[in-house]
Amino acid sequence: MNYLKTDGAFLIIDRTIADGIKTSRARRERQREPEDMRCRAAVFDMDGTILNTAGDLTDALNYAMRETGHRHDYTEEQVRGFVGSGIRTAIGRAFDEERRGLAARQGAAETELSRSFDAAETDRVRNVFLPYYETHCDVRTDSYPGIREMIRALRERGILTAVVSNKPDAAVKKLAQDYFEGLFDLAVGEQAGIRRKPAPDMTEKALAALGIRREEAVYIGDSEVDLETAANAGLPCIGCAWGFRGAAFLRAHGAELLAESAEDVRRIVLGMED
Repeated sequence: MNYLKTDGAFLIIDRTIADGIKTSRARRERQREPEDMRCRAAVFDMDGTILNTAGDLTDALNYAMRETGHRHDYTEEQVRGFVGSGIRTAIGRAFDEERRGLAARQGAAETELSRSFDAAETDRVRNVFLPYYETHCDVRTDSYPGIREMIRALRERGILTAVVSNKPDAAVKKLAQDYFEGLFDLAVGEQAGIRRKPAPDMTEKALAALGIRREEAVYIGDSEVDLETAANAGLPCIGCAWGFRGAAFLRAHGAELLAESAEDVRRIVLGMED
């Protein structure tokens, strides 16, 4: 596990993700040809890309951790660094913080505390988190400025739009409907039997459902997971500087296209039609 400091906050990433971005980007460059850049579909991440969900994610995680007897005072800043790879990974990262705190206070080695933070305990916390978040996922959540207008502008040009997220599928569909009614042709969340991002499976499923080739699509996201997802699926990726990771982090992880605003996304995507 690596810790990178950017914009005054520590963000947690897996070394394998960072290495994977480099390898899969090279593969994408070999696969794509310049004439294949016409864009017919835009695939969006959800958390930190089209919706600021940090408040509700933080509340739900702290609730689930409290109900299961764990540390439950995580800040939004911390939770932004936890999320992106699915709820089990987020809980595991919260456990890592809790275990380090216990070790520091008690003087025990981290390995001595591992029994309380195993896979079964992760599932126990997840089973509390999921139903709570499903009914509280829209309390403090809101779309980022200009997102709805940007999506409408893309659709007016005939571009199909989809959401692909590692959030639970029920929450993805609910939020897409509640905040973007009629603006997405497809919304896909984490489902049993389909590998979650950064594997390309969810994105490939979305493109197949839309009837779009990868050469005709672009991926938009805000994290290292999104950069690798796009590369694994053979798509260019627009990094969203307003999201959970920030511009400096995305540049450090090789983002080739960076948007500072929703209007930048519109401009870049429509430019791919030329």
